[in-house]
Amino acid sequence: MKKMAYKDEQLHEVKVFKDPVHRYVRVVDRVIWDLIATKEFQRLRMIKQLGTTNVTFHGAEHSRFNHSLGVYEIVRRMVKNFKSEEGWDRDEDLLCLCAALLHDLGHGPFSHSFEKVFDLDHEKFTQAIILGDTDVHTVLSRVASDFPEKVASVIAKTYENKLVVSLISSQIDADRMDYLQRDAYYTGVSYGHFDMERILRVMRPGTDEVVIKSTGMHAVEDYIMSRYQMYWQVYFHPVTRSAEVILINIFMRANMLYHSGYPFRLKPTHFQPFFEGDISVEEYLALNDGVVQYYFQVWQEEEDPILSDLCSRFLERRLFKYIEYNPMLQEDDFFQLQVLFRRAGIDPDYYLAVDKSADLPYDFYESASGSRTPIYLQMPTTELVELSQESTIVEALSRKKRSDHKLYYPLDFIERIKDDDLREEIIRLLRKRGESHIHS
Repeated sequence: MKKMAYKDEQLHEVKVFKDPVHRYVRVVDRVIWDLIATKEFQRLRMIKQLGTTNVTFHGAEHSRFNHSLGVYEIVRRMVKNFKSEEGWDRDEDLLCLCAALLHDLGHGPFSHSFEKVFDLDHEKFTQAIILGDTDVHTVLSRVASDFPEKVASVIAKTYENKLVVSLISSQIDADRMDYLQRDAYYTGVSYGHFDMERILRVMRPGTDEVVIKSTGMHAVEDYIMSRYQMYWQVYFHPVTRSAEVILINIFMRANMLYHSGYPFRLKPTHFQPFFEGDISVEEYLALNDGVVQYYFQVWQEEEDPILSDLCSRFLERRLFKYIEYNPMLQEDDFFQLQVLFRRAGIDPDYYLAVDKSADLPYDFYESASGSRTPIYLQMPTTELVELSQESTIVEALSRKKRSDHKLYYPLDFIERIKDDDLREEIIRLLRKRGESHIHS
């Protein structure tokens, strides 16, 4: 009997992961099972999905591993539903499943904060892992010699079949549908829940993107509102942002000390490639949340008082306080606070920070990257109509970018300033905009 090609090989029985969001994640393809077993994918167990959010919502301890399996499961159900639909190429099934599973492979510790300081792009590292000398690349190459390049191009959004890209990266994709529900579940909030079952039933393969049958419009409205609420109630929570400010400042301080020749008690071997800006895939993969927190634990005992204090604050949840901040009205106050902080012996580069959050819930204009491709409704006439033209709710949110600024500062340091006049002047400026209380 002729041996089945690796790309078509099925497991002897369906493997099942018990999942709190989707109930079950099912795996039947040998390729998917082998990818999950690679060390690069298993590493995602040690990368938190929500970074510092657990300082605010203590249940937010889930990993990129959980989320990646969830995105795979949603795409598995999508392509299963599409198999009888005109316009869907069954030969793309495995490519979609692999890209869904591996889409977050390149996330680093405390993902976005880490990327910001060291000017990194997790999607580029995802592609580098897929194309590099890795176990993941070995598995994908067994499918076909050009298969790793195809998977990488889907993640890079350059794959020729834009419909495939849209399953994983669009304004209504499997990635968003999983993280909204998963993050809502683990944070314990109700905002991120929507009728995904309904959306999957009314989703159809279009020419360049998935489209939604018009009868499912209200389910999509609910999805967009869920996304809006999750960003402002969870992802941009000011207490979480306070922890992120401290986290970023730790990385910045350690980087500055390294370049100044500071003699660390424990040589920051894992960070050295990032400090020097020359990072191999192997060095990138060696860093995870646990390794970073070990360094923070050690750095608490460093001679440098700023690095030591920032690490202690982060690990002990002694966060900065905050006030609302309007950069148009309070910029002069900020500069004056910097001067006063220096007079008080508090370095404003690490202890005074303005943090901005911004989000655009829905955009009906297509961007160059394709990530903002509009959501289209398929009308009974088969005509495609952009969502906001039919939905008054979505139209009200369309292209309305909301932003928010907070000013973060260490109240405990300020309260310990011995010069009464200096201390009171700093407090006066912090409360100048009508703040009568301190946020914690």
